[in-house]
Amino acid sequence: MSTTNLEAARRYLRAIEQGATGETLAAFFHPEVSQREYPNRLTPSGKTRDLKALLESAERGQHSVSSQRYDIRHAVAEGDTVALEVDWSATLKVPVGSLPAGGTMRASLAMFMTLRDGRITSLRNYDCFEPF
Repeated sequence: MSTTNLEAARRYLRAIEQGATGETLAAFFHPEVSQREYPNRLTPSGKTRDLKALLESAERGQHSVSSQRYDIRHAVAEGDTVALEVDWSATLKVPVGSLPAGGTMRASLAMFMTLRDGRITSLRNYDCFEPF
């Protein structure tokens, strides 16, 4: 099951890279999913999202970035849990801080997912952005 969950996590990140939103993205999540984004430069107070909020956030992201990439540096899967260490980069459609539209935003991410029947039930993100 661990290998299957790791592959599900990889498919999820590839779908985000391809711009998945709406039902395409929703297919990766259990209907009762909970996502916790811990405090970071973009979300100073952190945020907890349900499925509806996750999908809305993905739609908003499409207005801010023209492309994004998730390069997995390290992955561990055990039972229902997948832990990922990821280098993330995105090409911006709009300026953010000192980065111009067309510039690249970068972050190091730690992502912890709990899956049930191949769908994400819990997602915890620790996003460390490079200066912008």
